[in-house]
Amino acid sequence: MGRAFEFRKARKMKRWSAMSKAFTRIGKDIVMAVKEGGPDPDSNSRLRAVIQNAKSVNMPKDNVERAIKRASDKSLGDYKEVLFEGYGPHGIAILVETATDNNTRTVANIRSYFNKCNGNMGTSGSVEFMFDHTCNFRIPAEGIDPEELELELIDFGAEEVFVDEEEGILIYAPFESFGAIQKELESRGLEILSSGFERIPQVTKQLTEEEAADVEKLLEKIEEDDDVQNVYHSMQE
Repeated sequence: MGRAFEFRKARKMKRWSAMSKAFTRIGKDIVMAVKEGGPDPDSNSRLRAVIQNAKSVNMPKDNVERAIKRASDKSLGDYKEVLFEGYGPHGIAILVETATDNNTRTVANIRSYFNKCNGNMGTSGSVEFMFDHTCNFRIPAEGIDPEELELELIDFGAEEVFVDEEEGILIYAPFESFGAIQKELESRGLEILSSGFERIPQVTKQLTEEEAADVEKLLEKIEEDDDVQNVYHSMQE
């Protein structure tokens, strides 16, 4: 098992804790996907992926259809994906992925969280290089040999394939391999239960219980912000 497996295992209990937060996040993903490639999932691979993710968190079909219809309205403002970087307490590197329709508001909010929790928001590129940008896919495990699948998907960029007893087969690859793997899985008729992107820290730092609590306080403030999609950090969990 490699780093992707350990990272997935550590984050497993820290996924979208509130259902409303998950729906908000996916709603923004739908808007960005439709604005980029149109409202037809058959011709928009990014939208197909988002709809799969909506199903994985039990987002009602009506909610998805409303979000697609709303996103098709040309008068609706677009969301911009913005990455924020910085250091939390005790030298922990933090990456914050946001989707915002008001960058001035988002910058001010994220900076205030860092400042209030003894952290520092950095400049672009200050910590991003410390994380590997990966893509991932989750498919049913029934009837599939993961070792054979891994060998077959290496040519499409897959780096790690493993089985999770609760979630099925997980496939990890570099960020830029997303399209090729998605296309190959679909061409094989394999059901994609969910897919997405993650940033895996190359090196993690172990903290004491008290130090970790300081970092968690900052992470919680950031994660509660409506503009925030994902938060990654280099603290060992």
